[in-house]
Amino acid sequence: MLNTLLELLAMGFRIRHRVILAAVVASLLTGCGDDEGLDSRSAPVEIEEADLAAVAETYAKLVYRSYQASLSSAEALQASIETFIARPSDATLDMAKRAWLTARDDYGPTEAFRFYDGPIDNPDDGPEGQINAWPMDEAYVDYVQDHPTSGIINNPATTPQITAKVLTAANEQGGETNISTGWHAIEFLLWGQDLSATGPGTRPVSDYTTAANAERRKTYLSLLAKQLTADLAQVSAPWAPGGEYRTEFLRHPRQAVQNLLRGIGALSAGELAGERMAVAFETKDQEDEHSCFSDNTNADIHNNAIGIRRVYLAEGVEGMSPSDLVAKFNPKLDTKLRAELDESVSLIAAFPTTFDHMIGAAEGTAEHHAFAAALRAIETQGETIAEAANALGLKISISV
Repeated sequence: MLNTLLELLAMGFRIRHRVILAAVVASLLTGCGDDEGLDSRSAPVEIEEADLAAVAETYAKLVYRSYQASLSSAEALQASIETFIARPSDATLDMAKRAWLTARDDYGPTEAFRFYDGPIDNPDDGPEGQINAWPMDEAYVDYVQDHPTSGIINNPATTPQITAKVLTAANEQGGETNISTGWHAIEFLLWGQDLSATGPGTRPVSDYTTAANAERRKTYLSLLAKQLTADLAQVSAPWAPGGEYRTEFLRHPRQAVQNLLRGIGALSAGELAGERMAVAFETKDQEDEHSCFSDNTNADIHNNAIGIRRVYLAEGVEGMSPSDLVAKFNPKLDTKLRAELDESVSLIAAFPTTFDHMIGAAEGTAEHHAFAAALRAIETQGETIAEAANALGLKISISV
C-alpha cells in the first residue's frame, strides 16, 4: 500500500489540500482495517475472559500512569512559564522552552490511547482538539513576518479581553488551522516562527517586555499553560482507579482489547504514517510538520512510536500485555510485530537530520531514504496490528 503511495509521489502526483491527501492516504492504508474484510477473515478463536480482563486492566494502569506523568510535566511547564512571565529574560525563556520539550516527551506516548472515543476523543467533550490540534496558522494568534499586527494578540479592537473562555471558543473557529490553544500555540509563543534553515524559531524576549501588546502576549501565554494542565487533568481523571471511564472500560474486556488495538493500529498507519509523515513528505512544506516552531518533530514521531510499542508490550507496568495474548494464539505473528515495533523506533531514532530537512531532501539521498524507510515501517506495523487483532477474532479499522 505504501509502495503505491510512493509510486504516485514519484510520478508527480500532487494533491492541493490536506484533507484530500489524507483521504487518499487513508484509502491506501485501510485494507487491513476494512470492517467487512476483517470480519470475514476473523479466526474462530476462543479467548478466556480472564485473559481479556487481565490485558484490559494492565492497559488501564498504563494509561493512567502515562497521563499522570504528562500532567505532572505540564504543571512544571506551567510553573516555568509563570516564572518567565514574571521575570522575562533569555534565561527564563530558555527554561520555559526546555520545560515544553520535556513535557512534550511525556505527552507523545499518550497519543497511543486515542482513536476509540475515549476521554480524550469523546465526541461530546473530548479536549484533544484543544490540546494537540495542528497544523497551526500562527497569524491567527500573533504577528508573523510581513504582518506585524496579525493575530488575536494584536487586535484588541476585535478581542478586547483575552480570557480562557475567549481562547477556547476561538480554537478552530472558522477553519481547522485556526489553532488558538494547546501545545503548538504555546510552542509558537515561546519560539516564534521558524524562519531559519538551520534551527528553530528565535522569538525575542522583547516580545514580552517592550514590544507592542507585550502584556496581552503574557496573558495569552499564561492562560494557555493553565488550560493545557486543565485539559490533561480532564483526560487523566476518568482513568484513575474507580474512575467512571475506567470502570466502564473494564466492564467490557473484549471491547476494551479491541479498542486498545484499534488505538495503536490507527496511530501507526492512519495518523503517524499518513497524516503526520506522508502529508509532509508530499507537500514538502515545513508548515505540515507537527512541531515546526521548535524543530521537535523528530522527537514527536519517536515518542508516538514508543507509545505504540509501550501499549503492545505493556512496558512499565505489571500484568498481561496484548503481546502475551497474541502469542498464545499466534506466536510467530507476535514475534513479527514485536520486531516491527523495534525497527520503527530504531529507524526514527536514527534520523540523520531534522524533519524539515528530510521532507525537502532530494530523492535518492540518505535523508530521503531514511524518512521513506521509517514511513514504510510504521505503515507496515499498523497492518500487522490489524493482523494481530484478526488473530484474536477482533474487528478493527486502522484508518483515522
